[in-house]
Amino acid sequence: MTLEEKIISSQTSIFKAVFPNTTNHYDTLFGGAAMHMMDEVAFITATRFSRQIMVTVSSDRIDFKKAIPAGTIVELIGKVTHVGNTSIKVNVEIYIEQMYAEGRELAVHGDFTFVAIDEDKKPTQVIK
Repeated sequence: MTLEEKIISSQTSIFKAVFPNTTNHYDTLFGGAAMHMMDEVAFITATRFSRQIMVTVSSDRIDFKKAIPAGTIVELIGKVTHVGNTSIKVNVEIYIEQMYAEGRELAVHGDFTFVAIDEDKKPTQVIK
């Protein structure tokens, strides 16, 4: 499989409903909850790409463009954007969909970097 094919096949999309237990006093999704979901999707994307043990080493510039209200559906999409020797960068976007209306909007996006590690927890090559 080519690198491009691996990138395409590892793209990960997850849908979630935004319930009150994940919202703040403004009735919108907690920023920390959004980051947690984004890191999870990024981890799954990186693991699907590499099929190795991956650990998060950084999150870069997470931009909150639009508040995510309770009672909406969100789609998180993870895509590999860079492959290094031992690391992978994954971009994650969160889109908002109203439950009972058409359309969707980009709400949040950010980048996460992962490193592949071996059984001794030392960095190892992403592509062998």
